[in-house]
Amino acid sequence: MSTVVKTQKRNKKENAKLRNSGFIPAVVYGFETESQSIAINEKDFTKTLREVGRNGVMKLDVDGKSVNVVLSDYQMNILKGQMIHADFLAINMKEELEVSVAINVTGDSVGVSEGGMLQQPNREVTITVKPSNIPESIDIDVSSMAIGDTLTVADVRDKVDYPITNEDDFTLVTVSAPRVEEETEETESGSETESEETKTEE
Repeated sequence: MSTVVKTQKRNKKENAKLRNSGFIPAVVYGFETESQSIAINEKDFTKTLREVGRNGVMKLDVDGKSVNVVLSDYQMNILKGQMIHADFLAINMKEELEVSVAINVTGDSVGVSEGGMLQQPNREVTITVKPSNIPESIDIDVSSMAIGDTLTVADVRDKVDYPITNEDDFTLVTVSAPRVEEETEETESGSETESEETKTEE
């Protein structure tokens, strides 16, 4: 991790001006760091984020001091696809911290091959890990899931390399019955009702 993202102090009233100048308004707080309103160079930050990933550790140059941080939260302008604000958490590289990590579903579910629909009610889990070991995502194999099956944290807790802090009943993946069958049944039911009404009228 060689890139250090330079920052500058900012006045909250100047946010729009900063964005137009190629900077992102941000806040940094946490380990041995007083909460500060800063602005980061958008190009430097984008480059670093591409290198280390969403959960990666990066360095900020805050008043000439290099601070290890993780991106704890951010806001996006969806229409422009542009980050408009970022929150950075300063961390102690020797201590574990809780971070949210994406779930990456792998394998072809048996239920899906039979026409079922695979859904992910929750796409992230929270894990406890040292900053240097934060994964970009956690792979979860769903190949054995049949229609009607549900995969929760309890089912994968012992299969991943990191302690998960979510409750056991936290649902990750489900395979539901195909909607086509439900729609067909409703259509048939509707047809029967129409037939009965027609007979009654006759």
